[in-house]
Amino acid sequence: MRRLFPPNTPPVSAPGAPASAPSAPASTSSAPSAPAPDRPAPEWSIEEIADEYAYPPVGEGAGVADRWLRGNMVASLDGAIHHGGRSQPLSSKADMWIFGVLRALADVVVVGARTVRQEGYRPAKRRSGFADRRAAAGQSPVPAIAVVSASLELDFSAPLFTQPVVPTLLLTGSGAPADRVAQAREAGAEVIFAGEGGAADPSRVPGLLAERGLRRQLTEGGPTLLGEFADAGVLDELCLSISPRIVAGSAPRITNGPVLPDPDEFTLEGVLEEEGFLFTRYRRLRTITE
Repeated sequence: MRRLFPPNTPPVSAPGAPASAPSAPASTSSAPSAPAPDRPAPEWSIEEIADEYAYPPVGEGAGVADRWLRGNMVASLDGAIHHGGRSQPLSSKADMWIFGVLRALADVVVVGARTVRQEGYRPAKRRSGFADRRAAAGQSPVPAIAVVSASLELDFSAPLFTQPVVPTLLLTGSGAPADRVAQAREAGAEVIFAGEGGAADPSRVPGLLAERGLRRQLTEGGPTLLGEFADAGVLDELCLSISPRIVAGSAPRITNGPVLPDPDEFTLEGVLEEEGFLFTRYRRLRTITE
C-alpha cells in the first residue's frame, strides 16, 4: 500500500496504540512513504492504517466536536455500490483491512435495516490488536451496532441480537409498531426513539448516540441512510473505496435520496492505493459548532 495524498506525511499516533498486531508486519515509527518507481509499495501494518484513520478529538468543551460521524462505502469505477446485491465482489484484502480498522476505531457502527438484511450483519468482533488502543480511549471492547429501522422488521433470533459483546441498538420513531419494540427489547436490544413519527429523524441520531458516550461514529450505509445523513447535514467525513472494476447494471450510487438544495462540499484529506484500489478520505467543510 502507498500513500498518494498527502505525500510523505506520517500519521499521528493515537494514545495507546498497540506495539504489534496479528497477521501484520512490524510497524515503523511512521507510515511508509511512496516507494521508488522501480520498487513495490511496502505493506502497511494494522497500526499504521489505524493511525492514518484516527478520529479527530471528540468530547465536550470549546474547540472540540461533540461527535464525529464518518461514512465508509465502496463503489465500482462506474459508480455501483454492489454486484448481485452484495458489496463483497467490489472489495479486496486491503479494503477489508481498512473496513476492519474503521470498525475497531469506532464507538458505534450505524447501519440501515435493509443493509442488515442484505449483508447478513453480525455483531462486531473483538480485535486483540486494538484492545490497548480502545482501553486507552475509554471505549468498550467492541463498537456497538446501531440499526436504523422504521418497521423493526428484523430477525431478532439472528446473532446480531443473540450474540453481541455489547447490546445492539435500534433507532426508530416513537410511532414504531409496539409489538416489534417489545420483541426487540425481549431479544436484548436497546430501543432508542429518535423521532416522533414512525421513523428515526436522521438529524437526531448522531446527537442521541453521543449522549450515550458513543461519539466516534461510523456508518456503513446503505445508500438511503447515507443520503439521509447527508441531507440532514450531519455527515462529517466520507471514506470511499474506489474499486477498479466495472459492473454496469442498475445498482444505486453510494447515496440515495432527494437532491440537496445545494451541493455539500468536502475537502480531500487522504488517498491510499493498493493494487489499483483507491482509498479516499474526505472531510465536510463545516465548523465545529455547526
